Amino acid sequence: MRPKLSQNDIRPVCQTRNVGEYRIAAGEYSALIVARGAALREVRHGDRLLTETWDVPEGEKPPLSAGLVLAPWPNRTADGQFTFDGVDHQLDITEKERNNANHGFVRTVEWNLHDATERSVTLGVPIGRHPGWPFDLTLTVEYALDADGGLTVTHTAANTGDVRAPFALGQHTFIRAGDAEIDDCTLTLAADSTLPLDPERQLPQGDPVEVAGTDLDFRAERRLAGVWMDNPFTDLVVTDGRHRSRLTAPDGDSTELWTDRNFGWAQVFTADPDHDQPFPGRGRALAVEPMTAPPNALASGTDLIVLEPGQQWSGTWGLRTIAALQVGPQSS
Repeated sequence: MRPKLSQNDIRPVCQTRNVGEYRIAAGEYSALIVARGAALREVRHGDRLLTETWDVPEGEKPPLSAGLVLAPWPNRTADGQFTFDGVDHQLDITEKERNNANHGFVRTVEWNLHDATERSVTLGVPIGRHPGWPFDLTLTVEYALDADGGLTVTHTAANTGDVRAPFALGQHTFIRAGDAEIDDCTLTLAADSTLPLDPERQLPQGDPVEVAGTDLDFRAERRLAGVWMDNPFTDLVVTDGRHRSRLTAPDGDSTELWTDRNFGWAQVFTADPDHDQPFPGRGRALAVEPMTAPPNALASGTDLIVLEPGQQWSGTWGLRTIAALQVGPQSS
């Protein structure tokens, strides 16, 4: 059983670069986690990056929300309005140009250190009450490395109040296959359906539709050259108990992002200078964002988690590298 460490004990065990940054390692894997937003700043296997990384002044938000935890809802809530248990709620509008409430409350706050070893770090934060949010939830996230299995990220949410509470979660994860340019890579996305969005407000427009026969079908690997996406995918295929997606470099090595069954959605987004959203230092980049629910879930109720007082939810996802010789349809 891992020993729990106080704040004063962290430096000898969990290396830090700056205040609120924690570097963990196991075997050839290493990761850097930032307390602000509980952000995953980078994951490496040796010197090969599995995620995009960034370098911004302390206290500033990462570019394009890279690596941040999005809760108690990911993505957009139309007009900031939702009804829960017969009560209407009005959230603050944070995406003013589209009149949406976007990405929850915890991506810009400092999370508290709960536990750390050389291979793991656990952060937590109470969401607190906000305009339109009279619920009491507390979140934790553990980042843990294994020399063989790579990174495992475990999220928990606990209802610490005395009324039922709605909940959804995502993480804005940009994946990378070493130094390969995105346009030279291929993507395999284990999703049978996508949710159409209104292009003006990026809100759901109808029910999920099958990807078969469309430009959004990545069930078999396809090159990403020229592809632009900002789409939620669902009906995720399960292989060995997990949903698995892969970004593969020209050398054949892959970065795999997997999720457990509690993450039934993935938002896939390409940062792109031609769409006025470049990723600094990279230009085009790819985010595959694990989500428990689609955009506007607070209002629609689609796959929304409801936590009773005292109830807890947990979900897990991860990243690993797969060498070219290991890649196969059922690699594990």
